[in-house]
Amino acid sequence: MFEISTLIAFLAACIAIILAPGPAQALVLSRSISDGKKSGIMTALGLNVGTIFHALAAGLGLSTILATSALAFEVVKYVGAGYLIYLGLRELWSKQHPDALTQTVNLGAVQAFNKAVVTGILNPKVALFFLAFLPQFVDPARGSAMLQFVLLGLIMAALDILYETTLALVASALSARLTRSRRFALWRKRITGAVLIGLGLRLALLQRE
Repeated sequence: MFEISTLIAFLAACIAIILAPGPAQALVLSRSISDGKKSGIMTALGLNVGTIFHALAAGLGLSTILATSALAFEVVKYVGAGYLIYLGLRELWSKQHPDALTQTVNLGAVQAFNKAVVTGILNPKVALFFLAFLPQFVDPARGSAMLQFVLLGLIMAALDILYETTLALVASALSARLTRSRRFALWRKRITGAVLIGLGLRLALLQRE
């Protein structure tokens, strides 16, 4: 379906984009440090469900709505920003005892996945990026354009999951050495809360280009 040269160019572009530090990596690192490797990995998976969603939306033309409608863009932007800030404040205000943190990793992993899916879907910047990025590699003459959008989204999601899973494993391994420290346990939650609030504010200040 794809020409080899096109696929190689797409893979190279994906790797360059994925390796560039950004909010997704910050969120994965924060979750890995705060809640362990399972939550970090599930956050990576959840964010990339959002990636696939936006690839599908780009194929259907839904992303065009965000690109052409200022109101739609602002609504999605502020809903997403509000959601991130809410999660951050909840982390900061949580009264959970530090000793209980390691007992809730499995539940936290499921919650981390769900929250990451919502976060990924409610990011209009990703929608606009896919609308501008993916069509460069889609050739209707070589088959279904929709299928090509989905396949490209799946390839990018797979590469991103691989990279962010590595980040999660490294971050959780480093933080595991300090999990017995009650002070560190409290700071983990504060760091996570601060990162989420920061990402929410960053999204709220985003301007449509």
